[in-house]
Amino acid sequence: MPHVTLHALEHELAGREPVLITELTNAVVSVYGDWARSSVDVRLIGIPAGRWARGGAAVTTAAPSVTFGLREEVFAREDAAGVVAKLVAAFTDAVTAAFGDDCRDEVLVELVGQPTSRSGLGGQVISDRKAGG
Repeated sequence: MPHVTLHALEHELAGREPVLITELTNAVVSVYGDWARSSVDVRLIGIPAGRWARGGAAVTTAAPSVTFGLREEVFAREDAAGVVAKLVAAFTDAVTAAFGDDCRDEVLVELVGQPTSRSGLGGQVISDRKAGG
């Protein structure tokens, strides 16, 4: 299940939730295909004023950041560089569709590989579940 987490200042996030859910889901689908749509898990996290800082000082505006959790095996594929580039571009486009193009150069996208042997679901290690154990 692909996990997309977006962090933004709460006052900048408020009211943009529906478009972000759609755009972030569509970003995953644009790279993986429509079969992935029902599996995309989107989490929007609003950070209250005073809790996002840069250089030791709280900021009043900040470009959103996106973290995408996926199976680490993706990074070992022959087409990994292309997949990474497509995901970064698609997530950046999704964020700017909701927040405007002014933040494009500041949008941080982090792709985090999760080994199935170190992740769990329903109380079981995922790699064990796949093996029937």
